[in-house]
Amino acid sequence: MTGPAPRRARPRTTIMVLAVGVGAFGLLQSLIVPVLSQVQERFDTDQSTVTWVLTAYLLSAAVATPLLGRIGDSVGKQKILVVTLSLLAIGSAMAALAPSIEWMIVARVVQGIGGGVLPLAFGIIRDEVSEQRSGTAVGVLASLVSAAFGIGIVSAGPIVDLLGYTWLFWLPAIATALAAFGTVLFIPESPVRSSGRISILPAVLLSGWLVALLLAVSEGNDRGWSSGTILGLFAATVVLLAGWILSERRAAVPLIDIDLMRERGVWTSNAVAFVAGFGTFASLGFLPQLLQTPVESGYGFGDTITESGWVLVPSAATAFVLGFIAPRLVRRLTARVVISAGSVAIALAFAGVALFHDETWQISWLMVLQGLGNGLVVSSLAGVVLSSVPRHQTGVASGMNTNIRLIGGSIGSAMMAGVITARIGPGGFPLEVGYRDGFLVLAAVATLAAGAALLIPRVPGHTTTDVSLDTDESDVALARTHP
Repeated sequence: MTGPAPRRARPRTTIMVLAVGVGAFGLLQSLIVPVLSQVQERFDTDQSTVTWVLTAYLLSAAVATPLLGRIGDSVGKQKILVVTLSLLAIGSAMAALAPSIEWMIVARVVQGIGGGVLPLAFGIIRDEVSEQRSGTAVGVLASLVSAAFGIGIVSAGPIVDLLGYTWLFWLPAIATALAAFGTVLFIPESPVRSSGRISILPAVLLSGWLVALLLAVSEGNDRGWSSGTILGLFAATVVLLAGWILSERRAAVPLIDIDLMRERGVWTSNAVAFVAGFGTFASLGFLPQLLQTPVESGYGFGDTITESGWVLVPSAATAFVLGFIAPRLVRRLTARVVISAGSVAIALAFAGVALFHDETWQISWLMVLQGLGNGLVVSSLAGVVLSSVPRHQTGVASGMNTNIRLIGGSIGSAMMAGVITARIGPGGFPLEVGYRDGFLVLAAVATLAAGAALLIPRVPGHTTTDVSLDTDESDVALARTHP
């Protein structure tokens, strides 16, 4: 007796359901950003503490992303995607009901577990969508994250004005719940599985060294970089990092495959992802605060939440459009050239914000440049990673790349908070020089990304058989066969 026939995937329906989940995740990354000052007032806390509302989310996502990607590879991507989307909905509801800043930070940690939606979505596309279309589909979903991030920044003000503060979280809760329901109904379980029991110790050690590092970076200016507390945190970071690497190498099924990291297409993409995340989250996390700083500070614009959001619209719109264009550029110019050019554009944008922010129009035009660069980088990286690994490691590899980007974002946000809040003026506002120095650091880091991108191989990874590329879709959609 045979069981029921497996459901056949409908690529368009699959992509639409995944787009809702990925879009909701992108919104949750950014809806809170323009209202951080309001959160600070609502819970009567300081700017350093409220920054953890963003940092805790990124940290949680950094730990959960590779873990959920690995579990999805083992037990089924569709099942774990439903769990991930459900946790996003629960975390959003918790944030809407938060009575204190501590509760809010915990809620954001729960939301951050939803970071697993990205590797799971990329893996499902590779399992269910044809080789000819998967490269474009992955690029579109990757760019959707950037677009949703920008849309969240723009939408935060109108949502607060029309519906109230709590709807910043109720709306994503509803969207992710619908996406979870759609996943159950329309997305079949993935046929590709990996074997082996997953070890939890690497996840514990990963979270340990990340927390120690972020605490050291964010508190260094306040406590003194040579203080016993900060030196102790850095020492703990080194010890826990070494223990994490050792545990990964000994684990039968590692959380992050250290050997896989040595693949040229993987490690170069991860290096670029780290610095791209470092700059993206740090800049979009603090640029609204710069715009909302009162005029009496001597450099702020006194913008409302809505007004500061509109200044960032060009970045989001440009990044989304580039998500459709980037695969064609990769086909013509190679991923190496496209990602390097995008990183240079981001570096120029950050340097411009540091030196030229006297008028709103200057920042808006620089955000066009930043969005162009971000769209080229993010949309192209996903394809490079997926074409560099075997099909059964899709989830963990893309999760690794997303994870490293989020780690970069966590460290970048903590660094930016430390630089900006290190010097406070008479009115209680950070000095302008803090924003200048912070954005110059981001420009320098983006320049490093451009250099790392030049090391990306023309055709990443290797094949076990001689196969050809589909030149109609993506230069990086490299077909693979496995025993």
